[in-house]
Amino acid sequence: MDGSADSPYVRYEVVDGFATLTFDSPHNRNALSSRLVRELLAGFDAAAADPAVRGIVLAHTGDTFCAGADLKEASNADPAVAADERTRVMIDVLRGILVSPKPVIAQIDGNVRAGGMGIIGACDLVVAGPGSSFALTEVRIGMAPFMISLTLVPRMDQRAASRYFLTGEKFDAATAQEIGLVTVAAQDAAAEVKRLSGELRKGSPQGLAESKKLVNAAVLATFDTEAEALAARSASFFGTPEVIEGMTAFFQKRPPTWAQ
Repeated sequence: MDGSADSPYVRYEVVDGFATLTFDSPHNRNALSSRLVRELLAGFDAAAADPAVRGIVLAHTGDTFCAGADLKEASNADPAVAADERTRVMIDVLRGILVSPKPVIAQIDGNVRAGGMGIIGACDLVVAGPGSSFALTEVRIGMAPFMISLTLVPRMDQRAASRYFLTGEKFDAATAQEIGLVTVAAQDAAAEVKRLSGELRKGSPQGLAESKKLVNAAVLATFDTEAEALAARSASFFGTPEVIEGMTAFFQKRPPTWAQ
């Protein structure tokens, strides 16, 4: 879709007991704009309230699952205010996935960056097709993956987290599976999600909900303890000289001064 005013940024559909929320804002690489986030959270609420929904699938159109914050939207606001809004958005989205009583599967066959990485870290199952790529490039614009570390660090192999947090290197689906970020690297992501959905359907709703609580208990405890402090740290970096240079270089499609 073209992102026009009457087209949803997140499409909602229930088929065979699973609600699929499809990011459908390819014009800005499915960035976490205020509109997309609003529709995403509404979709989670609808799925949670529907007893016929057994699980949730996060899918996407275009070649990018999610590119993270909508930096162009952010550039039109006061840096401090925009930074605070973005961190609040990430808290709501990531925590919403973690506490959802229904299992959440990410179905990816495209690029995942920034906040998109945090989203898949929060998901219970992640299936990545051959067109997938992953990177944590915050370090290259003078930032760090503050909020999304809450869901990524517990999932990823620690040596891998150190490498990719620091280098910003891109890696593929097979590597993502090897380091624990992805559940399955599949040749056909949709087919594998359908298979896994069939397995989940064999579990009772309360059994699934309680099992998810067990798995996510430590992640959620750390999230609730550290989210506010990390939000403050993240917001404090926007407007600093390095971030201004990093974001300017990003928009101008040139290397920042420290990389020249």
